[in-house]
Formats: sequence, structure tokens, C-alpha cells
Amino acid sequence: MEEVRVFPLSCVVQNYAWGKVGLDSEVAKLVLGGDPQAVIEDGKPYAELWMGAHPKGDALIKDNRISQRTLGQWIADYPGCLGSKVKDMFQGQLPFLFKVLSVNTALSIQAHPNRELAAKLHAQFPEHYPDNNHKPEMAIALTQFEGLCGFRPLEEIISFLKAVPEFHALVGNEAADELQSSVGNPGRISLALKKCFSRMMNCEKKVFVDQLNMLVKRVSEEVAAGKDTSSSNGELLLRLHSQYPGDIGCFSIYFLNRIVLQPGEAMFLGANEPHAYLSGDCIECMACSDNTVRAGLTPKYIDVNTLCEMLSYSPAPVSAKIFPSVQDPSDPCVYLYDPPVPDFTVMRIQIPPSVKQYTVSPLDCAGILLVVQGEASASSAAAFTDIMLRRGSVLFISANESVALQVTASTGMIMFRACCLL
Repeated sequence: MEEVRVFPLSCVVQNYAWGKVGLDSEVAKLVLGGDPQAVIEDGKPYAELWMGAHPKGDALIKDNRISQRTLGQWIADYPGCLGSKVKDMFQGQLPFLFKVLSVNTALSIQAHPNRELAAKLHAQFPEHYPDNNHKPEMAIALTQFEGLCGFRPLEEIISFLKAVPEFHALVGNEAADELQSSVGNPGRISLALKKCFSRMMNCEKKVFVDQLNMLVKRVSEEVAAGKDTSSSNGELLLRLHSQYPGDIGCFSIYFLNRIVLQPGEAMFLGANEPHAYLSGDCIECMACSDNTVRAGLTPKYIDVNTLCEMLSYSPAPVSAKIFPSVQDPSDPCVYLYDPPVPDFTVMRIQIPPSVKQYTVSPLDCAGILLVVQGEASASSAAAFTDIMLRRGSVLFISANESVALQVTASTGMIMFRACCLL
């Protein structure tokens, strides 16, 4: 039945071990909000909510007038719902995967390949790289959200090499001296940085475990004595070491920026950008891929050589990593997060308490809408019956369809909409 083109979704939860547990998790709270019958288990991690048509987490359609069970099946039967431009450019596939993440312990230090490298890795090692697509992604904080992102400014890395002898030992004198002498010479900086990072990542396990144990012992003693450990990034080091003891990734905090996003702030992670999520809850949107090259803070496969070769060795301050949202000139309730890739754009829709009627405007592409705050009755010519929206509701909106909201909450509403604006 093609005419139902706006419908609610029931989305897949991933219970990865790093997720927040039970109702501490924003993912679990949204699942329960969207379905009061859902059972949330106290001791279970609720790490990710997948809103999309990825084969590992294809959303179920919550409309018994539609014969297809999943969003992926429905799009395959009615690819016109994507909008003609998206349908043609992305071969009839939804180009993005929309997620909510609730992070309790650090995710691996990783980077995602560009299209060319993704195709090569997939051909050579399909067991580790399951598809041939690139995976740029963007994280938008729902609560305070902490991560590592991109290489620090050179001065910061050099000061850690001086202040943390155990870190210096892994990098070695030669590479450290080269980094120091590359200051002010842009042509040499990225090569020197690559050499330092590669030396550390290729250290023999016994060497780096011994150095890490010495460092953790020293910093722990300094903390116990009430000393300031900021020159060795002590608090973060001890936290990561408690989560991943003996892991080379613990040293990456001396190379990578630590970034703390406040709710509504975002970071965009393009191809080859080293990053790791450390804690907090976020909305995430990405190209529809599962390709990840890992470098530490993980029990999974680590592909050190690929990672060291592919990374973007471009030092930059934390401020350069915060990705701005822009208010939509035609709708003051909409803030656009529009990254420099065609695969996805995210809108934050913030309806103030004074506004009781609001129209989610039509776009020439399909979109997925998530409600994180507020309640409304939604109607659309493409839905036929009203749909009750509340915290945790997820709605699929076909191209060129609008949705009229009658807002019932006194607090206003906050929603996020993923789409593909070509």
C-alpha cells in the first residue's frame, strides 16, 4: 500500500558492553518513552539506538496497513520515497544511518576510511571491513559529551613529550627531536607527527606495558599526595587505564585533543580523522557503512599499519573541532548541522512552549525524525490517521511530505531530523 508515506518506526537497540546501563542510558529512556511496554533490564547496557535501514539494524514499521516488515524492505519496494535525486545518487538506498549513543566507557580509538581506501580494504579483508563505503560521521551532544578528536596543536604534544618521560620513551629521541624541529615548517610537520605516532603505535607490547605501568603508578602516587597531575593528563589517563588496562590507546591522550561538547554542540569526523568517544549521550549521523580502522582502547582487531598510513596528521586546536549549527533563515525553530559530505544533514527542531502548531516542512529527500522532548499529535496527508508523538517516538517521512504538529506539551519540543540535502 504505497500511499502511506509517513509512519512510525520501532528501532533496533545495540547492547554493546561500553553502553550506559539500564535507565542511566538515554537510549533506554528513549526506548521506554517510545514504547511504555518495553522492558528495560537493570544490569544491561543500552549503547546504541539505530534509526535507519542498515542490514545490521533495520527498523521495524509500526503501521499494520503496511505489508513490509522493515524500513529497508519498504524502501526497496518504493525507492521513490527517497526523492529522485537521492534515489539516483545512492542507488535506491537510504544514504545515512541515524543513531543515539549512550557511552559509559570509552569506545576504541579509530578512524574511518575514505571511499577509495574503503573499497581496497573491503576487497582485501572483508572479514574486518564489511562494505566498500566511506563513513564520515557527526556527533551532536544530548548531555555533556566527551571525546578525543584529531591531533593536538604541536606545542601541546611537545609539552607532553617533555613532561611525561614514559610517553617520550615510546616515541624515542629521534622522532621527538624531529617533531620539535618541525615547528614553524608546515611541510615537515605532518611527516614528523606521523613518525612519532607510528613509533608509539608500533612499540613492542612488553615495552609499552612496562612504560604504562610506570606512568600509572607515578600518576596514582601524585594523585594520592594531592599533587596536580594536569601536565600528564592524569585524570583521563587513570580513567582510561581502569577501563582498558595495558592498552596502547591510553597513550593516545597525549596526541589527540580532548573535546567536551555541551548539549547542542557537535563535532564532525571526516575520513581519516582519529577519534574516540569517551562518555556521555549524543545523536550521531553517518554514511551508511560499518567500516572502522581501530588503534586502541579495544579488545577488537587492531590494524596498526593501515591506521598509521591513513590518518590525517593535521594538528589543530579543540576549537577547530567544534562543528557549528546554523539557524535556518526560513524557520527560526530549525538549526542545521550541514557537514561537507553529501550523505547526510541533521536538523535540530526546537519548538518554544508558546508555539502550539508547527509544520515539519517537506524536503525533496526522505528523513527520519526523533523526538527527544515534548509531545504532539502529528497529522499528514501521507499518514491518513493521526500519530501520537512523544519522547522516543521515531517517524519516517518520505520525500515531499509535510507533517503538521499539534503540540500538547507545555515545555515545547526538541526533535532531531536526519535527511540528505543534495
